[in-house]
Amino acid sequence: QVQLVESGGGLVHALGSLRLSCAASGIIFSITRAGWYLQVPGKQRELVASITAGGVTNYADSVKGRFTISRYNAKNTVYLQMNILKPEDTAVYYCKLDYASGKSYEEYWGQGTQVTVSS
Repeated sequence: QVQLVESGGGLVHALGSLRLSCAASGIIFSITRAGWYLQVPGKQRELVASITAGGVTNYADSVKGRFTISRYNAKNTVYLQMNILKPEDTAVYYCKLDYASGKSYEEYWGQGTQVTVSS
């Protein structure tokens, strides 16, 4: 059974930093693409950053230069370093792992962690 456990959310002042972690089990982590998404009430979940199995990263324009996604395969963990946080970054952040093999595609989500940035 695949499990993703997120941690690291919390309350921080504007311009502060947080590091989110997502620890995976039950999956061959090294072959997955990992991503962080955010969701605010009443809106769809949206991509913040992703990293492929080979380490290629992609960021939403709103977080470029402030957030960094990384992965440590030996610990089955993906991180999101969030710097220079803004009140508009306030959201629930979700970790997702996915992989495709031939015609099959699987994805798994964490339970979410709340990030609140005060002004």
